[in-house]
Amino acid sequence: MNTTTEKPAPTAEVVREYGPFGGSKGVAGVSYDGRHVWAATGEQLLAIEPGTGEVVRTLPHACDAGTAFDGKHLWQIAGGRIEKIDPATGATLASIPAPAADGASGLTWAEGSLWVGNYRGRQIHQVDPETGAIQRTIASNRFVTGVTWVDGELWHATREGDESELRRVEPRSGEVLERLRMPAGAFVSGLESDGADLLYCGGGGSGKLRAVRKPKSAR
Repeated sequence: MNTTTEKPAPTAEVVREYGPFGGSKGVAGVSYDGRHVWAATGEQLLAIEPGTGEVVRTLPHACDAGTAFDGKHLWQIAGGRIEKIDPATGATLASIPAPAADGASGLTWAEGSLWVGNYRGRQIHQVDPETGAIQRTIASNRFVTGVTWVDGELWHATREGDESELRRVEPRSGEVLERLRMPAGAFVSGLESDGADLLYCGGGGSGKLRAVRKPKSAR
């Protein structure tokens, strides 16, 4: 059963804020390729240097929700589908239907699968990247706005009313193991790990991207 204690969650430590980025409609998805943070901004993907916050590349592509990187390709939710993109050229190489169609939110890659947030369905789906078939579904008790894996840990972002949280959950039962409350007004619209100590959080209509420190207790 997916529950959490009544104990208030500690506030997330925001290490750095980036943006807003000129001409963008906000940040709708986030990924990390080992060198750059990618931000989906509606009509183009931005590659951001995390040390300086500089936008070093723009890639024109519809991008209205989550973004992922599989080690070679970008994956992007756009118009109810998930598209496989060549990051060098921006060409769409393949396309599969997104679970919940236009209700799909966060996106990440792990264990050879895509993991897709279902916003209003309050779910996370493990999806076959070749066919789009759902392989597993994890329930949440909050709206899901982002999802990422790091060191075998599944984290997802939530929104409920005027609050956003980052949650570490047990990947089979969905049990909430750890919670971080985002500062007031800092909503999360995409989530990705840098593979180490940081979680990158899209800031929705604020147009910002925030780096949050992952708790030591979760490593």
